[in-house]
Amino acid sequence: MQRRTFIKAFALSASVVSMGLAFSAQAADTIKVGIMHSLSGTMAISETPLKDVALMTIADINAKGGVLGKQLEPVVVDPASNWPLFAEKARQLLSQDKAAVVFGCWTSVSRKSVLPVFEELNGLLFYPVQYEGEEMSPNVFYTGAAPNQQAIPAVEYLMSEDGGAAKRYFLLGTDYVYPRTTNKILRAFLHSKGVQDKDIEEVYTPFGYSDYQTIVANIKKFSAGGKTAVISTINGDSNVPFYKELANQGLKATDVPVVAFSVGEEELRGIDTKPLVGNLAAWNYFESVDNPTNKAFVAEWKAYAKAHKLPNADTVVTNDPMEATYVGIHMWAQAVEKAGSTDVDKVREAMAGQTYKAPSGFTLTMDATNHHLHKPVMIGEIEGNGQFNVVWQTEGPVRAQPWSPFIAGNDKKSDEPVKMASN
Repeated sequence: MQRRTFIKAFALSASVVSMGLAFSAQAADTIKVGIMHSLSGTMAISETPLKDVALMTIADINAKGGVLGKQLEPVVVDPASNWPLFAEKARQLLSQDKAAVVFGCWTSVSRKSVLPVFEELNGLLFYPVQYEGEEMSPNVFYTGAAPNQQAIPAVEYLMSEDGGAAKRYFLLGTDYVYPRTTNKILRAFLHSKGVQDKDIEEVYTPFGYSDYQTIVANIKKFSAGGKTAVISTINGDSNVPFYKELANQGLKATDVPVVAFSVGEEELRGIDTKPLVGNLAAWNYFESVDNPTNKAFVAEWKAYAKAHKLPNADTVVTNDPMEATYVGIHMWAQAVEKAGSTDVDKVREAMAGQTYKAPSGFTLTMDATNHHLHKPVMIGEIEGNGQFNVVWQTEGPVRAQPWSPFIAGNDKKSDEPVKMASN
């Protein structure tokens, strides 16, 4: 009797152990992928779609068999537009959740916040937004634009006859590192073109700022001194009241064109864009570009939004940082397959020279030297339907210059490869 009881107990114990081993094996059969974007706070308007398109891309890869025969398991965190919280969430993803890679951040201050964590723990971050440059890290792949892939060409366009031949420049931005560093570069560039400081105005507002009445009035006053253009590095939800105030005061693109570096289709969604027609944005992709790859991307996104009942699913749009997120995830997956491993050092090596046919219509290449994508540059005019009409673009992808030649001392850094931090 005792022997039978022991055998039953042993069989039950073995069954439990077997179930436990099966569960562990099942858990090990997934690859955890971190998604770190502000889903609340001032940056939620811009970052939430990046989270959603990342989930769509991961689902698409999983439906095709995953990576290395394993399913990707997304781990989503919300740093809530709180820059120190980004560092905490990054540490959680790498140390606690054991994420093989993280796709995230929008603002440069959030990227600067997490960078020491990724370098300390040798994690891998894919950063999908245009930025000010002046940085290269072995732990970051930059899939957004460097200044020579967005800001500089945009100002060159404003100076041209097609762009209105502007003589005066009102630099308006949110008060943090990206606008201030970008404008430092642009001021030096404008000086190199003979523009004097008296013809450059520089104004900054806090995150979440909404009262643009006085600023727009000052833009009108400044424009009385000559043909003026506004260069906007406003980020997040402040773009909505800024553009509404332009319309309220009747400031039209034919009088004073605005070129924005952080306003895309998502930020214009829900705004009456008819008074803003003709204002500009500089990106590396617009939803309106006409090619089969983009048509498939847009259709997939719209179908995903409806299937997952995203807010206002009937009006969802794609934009540049969403495309950069999509490209980055696919490139990382290709690199993992090439490396045969999710090991960061092996994936980093396999990322060099990776290519991907992007919705922009161009095949993008990851630069082996500087961890930035070679990207086309496009300038689009706002249309009445909230989309952009591309009025100018480069013939092909442009190699990034993370170290701007318009900042003293950068000439020696321009082609230096990324370096591992010394122990």
